[in-house]
Amino acid sequence: MKLRSVGLFAIGLVASTAIPALAGAGGFNTTGSMNVTRVDHTATRLANGEVLVTGGSNSTSGYLASAELYNLATGKWTLTGSMTIARDGHEAVLLPNGEVLVAGGYDPNGCCGAPPLASAELYNPSTGKWTATGGMTTGRVDFALALLSNGKVLAAGGFNNGALATAELYNPATGTWTATGSMTGSAGDAVLLQNGEVFDSNDSLYNPSTGTWTATAQDPILSGLLALLPNGDVFAGSGIQGNSIYHPPTNQWTTFAPPPCTRGGRTSQNCESAGALLNTGRVLVAGGVTYVNAQPYPIEETNGLAALFDPSTLTWASTGSMNKSRLGETMTVLSNGQVLVAGGQTFDKHLGHLVEIASAELYTP
Repeated sequence: MKLRSVGLFAIGLVASTAIPALAGAGGFNTTGSMNVTRVDHTATRLANGEVLVTGGSNSTSGYLASAELYNLATGKWTLTGSMTIARDGHEAVLLPNGEVLVAGGYDPNGCCGAPPLASAELYNPSTGKWTATGGMTTGRVDFALALLSNGKVLAAGGFNNGALATAELYNPATGTWTATGSMTGSAGDAVLLQNGEVFDSNDSLYNPSTGTWTATAQDPILSGLLALLPNGDVFAGSGIQGNSIYHPPTNQWTTFAPPPCTRGGRTSQNCESAGALLNTGRVLVAGGVTYVNAQPYPIEETNGLAALFDPSTLTWASTGSMNKSRLGETMTVLSNGQVLVAGGQTFDKHLGHLVEIASAELYTP
């Protein structure tokens, strides 16, 4: 789920000092803040349990090359080596060897419709350093990046001066990308199904054995925010009028009501800015926009509302709200079952607009 990197290395520099408070069941509690405010960053849980956050942007520094690590045991963030280039709108995936592959994103040196980055790089948790690897055949931003069962990585769709239908495969053994079958549309978020195929939010399936895409039944809710449920179905959230679940064996969708924190569809309030599949099998969603009918113009404020979806009953339940209202945050399930929420933007009532934040919090199911 979307579920939304050679330079100077700053390993071990500047860590936040807050220790995570013990959160009660179904509640959020603050933990250490990141060293850098960021939105549109990536968050990847490493094999050692730490969470690597990369890139993004803020209004002070623009696109960011910095990266940092969250340690659950201490509740602190520590800066690690910076990517070789600043990236925003990029994607990241954990490889079987424990390294993290980061690819694409907006070009920090470009302007006026410059194409996005095709470059890619690898993070080594043992050294805290990034090294360049082979670049994609096509520059991409906001695309799907998925680790396949055979160890290769699929990059599909996204944007490059328009929507892309092309896809390509990264081979970690050679560090190279090769083109594979193109879609009929453009991929967004993607999940790996239990049968090894990849399902993307624009309703198509990629078969790694044949390198081809097949269109599926269209989601009637036009959702995104995908998560693979324990039974093999796909949860699709943040729909226009509700939410839906895709059942691969029958190629059918089941629709259900939006979370209780949603008001008036997407026109008044929503709380599915980010989501995560909990170890309990439920789906946690949180954060979003609340539209206030102010004068002389309506205001788009942020909220910290959260909800839990139970796939067995197709029902929602309210849960504790975040301590900080936000959207564009990352949500990462930790080794102990808690969920780390980090960064994003919040509405500053004094300034009257969105500002990037560094704060983080933990959700305890």
